[in-house]
Amino acid sequence: MSAWLLPDHIADALPAEARHIEDLRRQLLDAACAYGYELVMPPLVEYLDSLLTGTGSALELQTFKLVDQLSGKTLGVRADTTPQVARIDSHLLGREGVARLCYCGPVLHTRPERALASREPLQMGAEIYGYAGREADLEILLLALDCLRATGLAAQGPLTVDLADARIPRALLAGLPLEAGALGEVLAALAAKDESRLDALTRDFPSDTRQRLLALPGLYGDENMLVRAERTLGTAPLLRQALKDLRWLAARLGPDVRVSFDLADARGYAYYSGMRFAVYAGSPACEDDAQALSSAEQARRQARGADAVLRGGRYDGVGAVFNPYVERERPAVGFSLDVRHLARATAPRARRAAIRAPWATPAEAPQLAAAIAALRARGETVISDLPGTECQPDEFACELQLVEIAGEWIVQHT
Repeated sequence: MSAWLLPDHIADALPAEARHIEDLRRQLLDAACAYGYELVMPPLVEYLDSLLTGTGSALELQTFKLVDQLSGKTLGVRADTTPQVARIDSHLLGREGVARLCYCGPVLHTRPERALASREPLQMGAEIYGYAGREADLEILLLALDCLRATGLAAQGPLTVDLADARIPRALLAGLPLEAGALGEVLAALAAKDESRLDALTRDFPSDTRQRLLALPGLYGDENMLVRAERTLGTAPLLRQALKDLRWLAARLGPDVRVSFDLADARGYAYYSGMRFAVYAGSPACEDDAQALSSAEQARRQARGADAVLRGGRYDGVGAVFNPYVERERPAVGFSLDVRHLARATAPRARRAAIRAPWATPAEAPQLAAAIAALRARGETVISDLPGTECQPDEFACELQLVEIAGEWIVQHT
């Protein structure tokens, strides 16, 4: 085996791709900053018991572990930044009011989350702590959409927001004496819309509860489905409020956004406490036009349509375990995305214009060196060819050159 072979689902980012990822990172964080979100930078590694505390325990199988050579304790490499940001809000900031926080940094997974996913995502996210109302849910949704618009993704195809609410399956399952394993099977059948499996698992449930659970897999679609859901799921206050909140959110996302609902989506049941959402962009190439598309464009369409480019929702109380001596069950709502995945879904950036110039130092060619410095100060990219060489960068288009004409250094086309 080659010494230079990387592990499966781990890859280098070469110049053009790396610049694309970095441009996206800046656009995403700038969009969050425009909403007033403060940037935090949690560490890549923590003591394992802290990293997996509370809600983070679900990440144990995804977490790489190692021994700290200084303390002898077990460390974990973060697989998700959200529990760390919850720790910062609860234990370090300790604010009583609303806190808006954002972040962007690498995480590491023991296994890829999907077939073509990286095990080293560059995770960007934003979260609101300290406000339980649906207004915070709406702000997070609007910020998520504006982040994707800032990257140009919305220009490549319509954005679709798929809404669900963890309170719906939770209300239907409330009071049932289910062990963790049996509950997990029911939730998996709901998420997969496996009606035959769900029918078998709920055979011993109370009749009313069973009928409503069996109806859930068919409760997906546009806003018209919510009317049917109100008739089907009963009049429990929690259910009614969840449906009312979903309708309220959908009405405020704007005319350029498609909205769908999937009330059986029970993924993250133990984590989410209310509204949850996924954002999709575009669609995979159809068979008729697949032949006419380049392999790169087909890959971008598949990345846009095959899986959500962004996910989020409400997870109240996530930071409570980090401050057990103070009542800190802070309501929280947020989203996250993988910037690497987003880079594959968006069109590649055009090569940046650059000016090619002869090599110069202030001591040997002061006028040329001053001209180069002045161009760079104006924001131009100037590449000086080292003596006897000619640079051939992938990231820059060197269509201009700096030449001497009548004693003056002038920029002209090559």
